[in-house]
Parts: sequence; structure tokens; C-alpha cells
Amino acid sequence: MRKIDELLAEYGVTHQNPTNKTIHWVCVPAIFFSIVGLVFSIPQGPLENLQPLLGNFANWATLVLAIVLIYYALLSPPLALGMFLFSAICLAVANLISILSPVPLWAVSLIIFILAWIFQFYGHKIEGKKPSFIKDVQFLLIGPAWLMHFIYKRFGFAY
Repeated sequence: MRKIDELLAEYGVTHQNPTNKTIHWVCVPAIFFSIVGLVFSIPQGPLENLQPLLGNFANWATLVLAIVLIYYALLSPPLALGMFLFSAICLAVANLISILSPVPLWAVSLIIFILAWIFQFYGHKIEGKKPSFIKDVQFLLIGPAWLMHFIYKRFGFAY
């Protein structure tokens, strides 16, 4: 069995309850986005030199996502492609909020982060099982891939 299959199966064990699954379909992407937004909000510092080349995407979020996408690519190149597309959407939305919103991106992201985690823990209370990441921190990255693999299955794509 491939490592990605093992990780997705293990993650799935603590996500059987339909209510918990529904909560995860909303909150996992929200948490992923909120982390992108929080990291996007960190001042550029030394990355400022890349601004002429990358524009507003010369930021820490882009760098962190590149590392995260390498992790996904090592597990499953097809899933990494889906996560790349979702990451690009998160970066674009974060950039849009940072440009247009009267509320700072970090504040919007922090509110989303807190609310989404409250719902996540509520979902696990309903499930009656602790979140997978308590056992192994890499499951914080497996959650989004777990959802992506369902999207792939729905459309008949190999993951």
C-alpha cells in the first residue's frame, strides 16, 4: 500500500460521522486558507527583493506553500496538483482581501482560524474521537489531501 493510501485511511478512521465529515468539508479548507492568510500577512522582509519579479506574491505564504506542495508531491503528484490549484486560490483570495478589505487580512484570517477550529473540535466531539493530528502532526496536512482525494474520486481521477 502506498504511504498516501495509508495516511488517508488512518485519517478516515477518525472521520466517520456524517456531521463531522460535513464540518470538515467547510472547516478544513477554511483553516488552510486562514493559515495562508496569516502567513501572507507577515511582513516581507528579505523577500522584498523578489517583489519586482513576483509582485504581491513575493511573500512568506508563497514560500511556505512551496514547501508544503513538495511534501504533497512526495506523497502523491496528482494530489499535489490539486493542492497546488487550491493553494493558488487561497493566495489569490488572500491577496484580494489584503488589497480591498478595510479589515486587515491577519484579522480576517485569525477570526476564520478560531471559528473553524471551534467547529472542528465540535465535530470531533460528535465523532467521539480525538483529531488525528494529536497523534501525528503531519495529519494537519493530510486533512486537506483527504478532502481532495474525495474530489478526485468523484471525477474519476487517480490520486
